[in-house]
Amino acid sequence: MEKAKISTTQLFILMILFQLSNSLLIPIAMGAKHDSWIVILVAMAVSILLFFIYRALYLYYPTLLLTDYTEKLIGKILGRTLAFLYILFFLYSAARVLREFGVMLLSFAFPETPLFIACAMMALVVIYTIYKGIEVIARTGELLFVIMCLLGIFLFILVAISGLIDVSKLRPVLEDSPKVLKTVFTETLYVPFGEIIVFTMIFPYLNQAKKLGKTGVAAIIITGIALAITTILNISVLGIPLMERSLFPLLTTIQSIEVGGFLQRLDVIFILALVIGGFFKVSVYTYCAIIGTASLFNIKEPSKLAYPMGLTVLFLSLIIASNYSEHIQEGLKIFPLYVQLPFQIILPIFLLIIAFIKNRKTG
Repeated sequence: MEKAKISTTQLFILMILFQLSNSLLIPIAMGAKHDSWIVILVAMAVSILLFFIYRALYLYYPTLLLTDYTEKLIGKILGRTLAFLYILFFLYSAARVLREFGVMLLSFAFPETPLFIACAMMALVVIYTIYKGIEVIARTGELLFVIMCLLGIFLFILVAISGLIDVSKLRPVLEDSPKVLKTVFTETLYVPFGEIIVFTMIFPYLNQAKKLGKTGVAAIIITGIALAITTILNISVLGIPLMERSLFPLLTTIQSIEVGGFLQRLDVIFILALVIGGFFKVSVYTYCAIIGTASLFNIKEPSKLAYPMGLTVLFLSLIIASNYSEHIQEGLKIFPLYVQLPFQIILPIFLLIIAFIKNRKTG
């Protein structure tokens, strides 16, 4: 763990950028069709409870990383094994996000470019940034967050005045309530909201621990509202059939904008905003894997791991699936229930119960 501190504002920005990232890129909650925006809001509310579980663990061990206090809670062998599994989880998650943005860049900007080159361009920037440490990541976030917000507002206004929105496409509402709950707990709770488990590796850097609760909840609520509005826009413009066929629904929506017969082809602006989000998500996941590895194996200079770990993420992003369809299917059917459910929900609850029992005895 490096000697560094970040402010609550920087944590707030990082959490928003991290959660929005590929959630703006890929279709989320589509299992609920017209009610997908409701699913996002319900998942947002449930994820606040998850956040308080992560926060409670941090309050028990405010100076330790997640990969440190697992050993204190369940013993050396099991604890270090679990810590190593969390590191692998972070690396794999980073590789998935990198793959998604690589495919997006190839689809709409560099169709003749090999996937390796597209992923490598982002990976090299990520490696350089995480080599500099968490304070540089956080300060970069403050700068680029403003740019991303301005781009988002600009595109939202253009969609609103372009005459593309048809609110009748949002109906029927709550046609299948059980499907809403099913989609929440099988898909949307894990991406993007449950992914904030990675911030248990960043909480110890916070310079005002007392404000963590308000900061985290505010970031989750703003993210949820932003994603719900985005989904409403996508449905209103594209309709459910086209959304289900589109690899990147919001990008398709932006490409539909035409104002005054001359303002069009604005997907370049959207791609810029997405690349900013993707950069931060890959950076946070990879950085947390690095500091977790350094702590687990007593490496005094975590920055030395930036290049090998960054390259690991890059090559993993190329081999995790043979094609993008397979990648998406893994992300919808296998990864949530067999990886994200235990690492984001079951194990943190288990660790919190043990921490409560142990601290009650010592108290």
